Amino acid sequence: MRALLLFPLLALSSTSLFAAPKNVIYMIGDGMGPAYLTAYRYYQHQLTFGAEAANKPVANTIFDDLLTGMASTYPDDDTLVTDSAAGATALATGVKSFNGAISVNRQHIPIGTMMQLAKQLGKANGIVASSQVNHATPAAFVSHNVSRRNLNAIADMYFDYKINGQPVADVIFGGGTDFFIREDRNVIADFKAAGYQYADSWQQLTTLSQKPAIALLDKVALPPVLNSSQPAQLATLTSKALQLLQPSEKGFVLMVEGSQIDWCGHDNDIACAMAEMHDFAQAVLVAKAYVDANPDTLLVITADHETGGMSLGANGKYLWLPEIISKVSATGRKIADELNAAASDEAALKRWSELTHITLTAEEQQRLLAQRGGEQKALREVAVQLISQYSYTGWTTGGHTAADVPIMAYGKNREDFQGFMDNTAIAKQLIRYISTQQPK
Repeated sequence: MRALLLFPLLALSSTSLFAAPKNVIYMIGDGMGPAYLTAYRYYQHQLTFGAEAANKPVANTIFDDLLTGMASTYPDDDTLVTDSAAGATALATGVKSFNGAISVNRQHIPIGTMMQLAKQLGKANGIVASSQVNHATPAAFVSHNVSRRNLNAIADMYFDYKINGQPVADVIFGGGTDFFIREDRNVIADFKAAGYQYADSWQQLTTLSQKPAIALLDKVALPPVLNSSQPAQLATLTSKALQLLQPSEKGFVLMVEGSQIDWCGHDNDIACAMAEMHDFAQAVLVAKAYVDANPDTLLVITADHETGGMSLGANGKYLWLPEIISKVSATGRKIADELNAAASDEAALKRWSELTHITLTAEEQQRLLAQRGGEQKALREVAVQLISQYSYTGWTTGGHTAADVPIMAYGKNREDFQGFMDNTAIAKQLIRYISTQQPK
């Protein structure tokens, strides 16, 4: 199977030799708008200094140190607000499309992606995500579909779409066994028969010794960081992916997505969002260390869109309190589940205090308890609203916004990503590098 418009951007690249990086690491913080970077700076400062934070100067984060510009994210329609599928399509192909599209254009014709191009040219490819690996962002780099919701068909295409007789991705790490091992088809069996090593647990991940390899570590997505017992999830997967991809003679393209930053934003869950930002930051540090050791590598970091319309300061107050957020030890969803599971209202309030360290007024307690025993969503919404209220975090929506997003770059040719760019311009520049022949 082959895309009808395979690699339409090759005409943009020069056939002459120039100093293109051999390897590209492309990291996408899903939903990570500018306020997320600012919030993470103060959150990290609070984690570092605790009670002494107010007396210490605020230091840069890894995101601040690598920041080079900003990007627009609008899709190919009149909404100006993109979803992850259209955003990832632009970031993977250099072509805008409609919301919901997985690397197809308005006529539903497949658009060639940078990873498909890399595969055609003999480079290796890797995908790492904290979501299911066939979710919108990773899917746009290796597959084509008119709808991001066709998750089983997208999973099938990860194996069925071949270039030079091989699947596009040599390394695939994240969640999603429910989509790859189904009653109607076992796609993992197909991968294993084709020579892929396979892991379905963190313990087995360490046994993967070479590419091609696939690791699906949960039924759907990986656990949210706040609820997980596995430290540094994304950094661990990124490090392993780089280890397996490194022996690629012609270089590689690795895409790493901090998928659940977006999901926390949709829930308006600030503690969840900051934990996912920290997990993503640890993965960025792994990638930066790789660039330091392998200077013929370019690291580019951006987002597909902003989620939630986050503001630091709310309700007319000139105040934001990361110390409140840093003490919350579970997502709003888990808090709701545990309060619903409590044997009594008194036990529920005790559990609230243990998980959030927030002391509620009598009225707020009743507001919280009134949702116990009902739908999880209603209780979760009250829980995250109270955390936002006490930390003075504002939100304008449970969806996406049209806000520009940050661009960060490090390593070879980082200067090509300075200033303002459209999301498609980022992809076009990377495609130019990938399509350039490396000097012998």
